[in-house]
Amino acid sequence: MRKTIVAGNWKMNKTPSEAKALIEELKPLVASETSDVVFCVPAIDIIPAMIAAKDSNICIGAENMYFEEKGAYTGEISPNMLNDAGVKYVIIGH
Repeated sequence: MRKTIVAGNWKMNKTPSEAKALIEELKPLVASETSDVVFCVPAIDIIPAMIAAKDSNICIGAENMYFEEKGAYTGEISPNMLNDAGVKYVIIGH
């Protein structure tokens, strides 16, 4: 049976420490064997959010991604960067 995915993004909210605390608070509230919860967070929150979500049904995604693998694209994040960090979800075109 396929799992349901519930996803949302945080926009420009939550510092890394706030993201970690929120995920710790939400983990028991969203625990489910039949669904995954995806929080697409600001790039600065990805690593601490992934650490906080470890061993739960919460997955961490990115709010954006630029299609180039590398280059002089100030402030952008590439598919390779996200993949290396373990990110499997990205919201594109919103």
